[in-house]
Amino acid sequence: MNHWNHAAALTFAICTGVVLIAWAVGYGLLRRERLRARAIADAVQADWMNLLEQSPISLTIINRSGIVESISRQLLPLLGTRAEQVFGLHFREIMHTDSAGQAADIFARTLGGEHCSADIKLLRADGAAIEAHVETSPYLRGGVVAGIAVFTQDNSDHKRSIERIRYMAYYDDMTGLPNRRYFMNRLGERLAAAARTGSRTAVWYMDIDRFKLVNASYGRDYGDMLLLQIAERLTRWFPDTENIARAEGDEFIGLFADFEHDDEALVQIRGLMKQFEAPFELGGVTLHVTISVGLATWDGEGADADALLKRADTALHRLKENGRNGCLLYDASFENTALNKLTLQHELMEAIGRQQFLLYYQPQYDLRSGALVGFEALVRWQHPERGLVPPSQFIAAAEESGLIVELGDWVLLEACRQNRAWQRAGLPAYPIAVNLSIRQFAQPNLVGRIAEILDETKLAPAYLKLEITESIAMDVERATTILESLSDLGVGISVDDFGTGYSSFNYLKRLPIDYLKIDRSFVRDIHQDPNDRAIVAAIIAMAHNLQIGVIAEGVETEAQVLFLQQHACDEMQGYYGSPPLPAEEVGLLLQRGHGLTLSGNDDNAAAL
Repeated sequence: MNHWNHAAALTFAICTGVVLIAWAVGYGLLRRERLRARAIADAVQADWMNLLEQSPISLTIINRSGIVESISRQLLPLLGTRAEQVFGLHFREIMHTDSAGQAADIFARTLGGEHCSADIKLLRADGAAIEAHVETSPYLRGGVVAGIAVFTQDNSDHKRSIERIRYMAYYDDMTGLPNRRYFMNRLGERLAAAARTGSRTAVWYMDIDRFKLVNASYGRDYGDMLLLQIAERLTRWFPDTENIARAEGDEFIGLFADFEHDDEALVQIRGLMKQFEAPFELGGVTLHVTISVGLATWDGEGADADALLKRADTALHRLKENGRNGCLLYDASFENTALNKLTLQHELMEAIGRQQFLLYYQPQYDLRSGALVGFEALVRWQHPERGLVPPSQFIAAAEESGLIVELGDWVLLEACRQNRAWQRAGLPAYPIAVNLSIRQFAQPNLVGRIAEILDETKLAPAYLKLEITESIAMDVERATTILESLSDLGVGISVDDFGTGYSSFNYLKRLPIDYLKIDRSFVRDIHQDPNDRAIVAAIIAMAHNLQIGVIAEGVETEAQVLFLQQHACDEMQGYYGSPPLPAEEVGLLLQRGHGLTLSGNDDNAAAL
């Protein structure tokens, strides 16, 4: 019995020892696993915290009372502060006032279990607003919502990129004005508002007269400088820049309201045109510029934004067909302008090829003796269906299409050829004046071409006069070089339509000009308009002081002749002397007595 008891005790002891040993071993293994798991967890936590630190997205913990408990280090520079200055603050204290209400709403909703996302403005320590994007979620502690977790990303660069993209989409990079896209949206909104209130709206379409000549003469840098100054003058007259835009190139568009009648809208545009009376200063170059403006008004019916702008553009093109430096109100009769223009340009191309053009010659007379002193060559179009077409109906289209260069070259050649033919026939020799277009004047080989024509026709240079417009003289340096070369050839130079463009003493005293031609618009009413009388008298006196002769255009009455004689005008041209004549009739005129009997004398002149 004792033997068995002793054995059982021994067995129990052995088993207990084995169990204890096994437990100890297992406990050690478990402890090591726990330590390893803890180490892994710590490493993961460290990696996670490092990731948060390196991430552009920062984490902020805000408790249920709205107090900041924790904030990522990378958010601190954005706020312009340190961690100890943020801990313990209420979140409202780091919110810009623009986002205070929005932030409070997000806080309440997130505490209620929502996940929120929004763009907000944070408040920098210096008071500046910081654009940021936030994502929020409830922050759980022990399974209970203890606050909110806020993930924040600096949105400033993104906002700037968006603004830059928007600027590029809706604004002109050179002038800073809105572009056509922005303007059309704006116009659509204004028309919708005007339809509700019953008010009227006007749209204007403007371009710079002969802007291409500025680029050709001075270079595009000067053209860009001019556009910037033009934009400034536009905003001077129309301060609300939201209602002005640069459409393209030298074209600007705009809108305005606050008028009842079309005449009032035209007054606004005339006021705009006065802003361009003063010259521009471009890098030491003084430049006079005129503008042409088309205007369309809207009273709530018949046109959307696109159609209204098109009407203003149509009015602009109609104006430029009949001249420049003015404004024109749209009329429904203009609708076929574009189609007619295309048709006209096509017919002009055919007319040049089919030699449908011919020259008429209008005599010019000495106002003292009545003697014939020369002719001006005037082109006519012998249209197969419309008959003899005057230049007023096709020259503008020829200039716009560029056909004026080819047509002008033909006019020069034909005028020289015909003049030489009369001389070879033994008829008296007189100079013939030929108009030079701006496009012709811009040709690099102009002087060489004229010399070539004179050589080809065997006409002495003294029998050719060239008439330029004042706008050609706008580029004084280039004009001086070319005109001096032409003068050296022996060709005479006249300024046509003087007083209607860039009238300036600067070019008159520098350019080799022989004659000024007073525009017919001043001559027409000198017997009844004191302003026109004063202008004509002043032009004559000024020209004579500069040793320049004067020719009056459009002289039709004896009263005009007497006034011009009284003020010592040198020559005249117009229906009082003779209408333009075909070459055959000029030949007959040269064969017979071709002077003009003038009745003017001092007594008659004094009556004026």
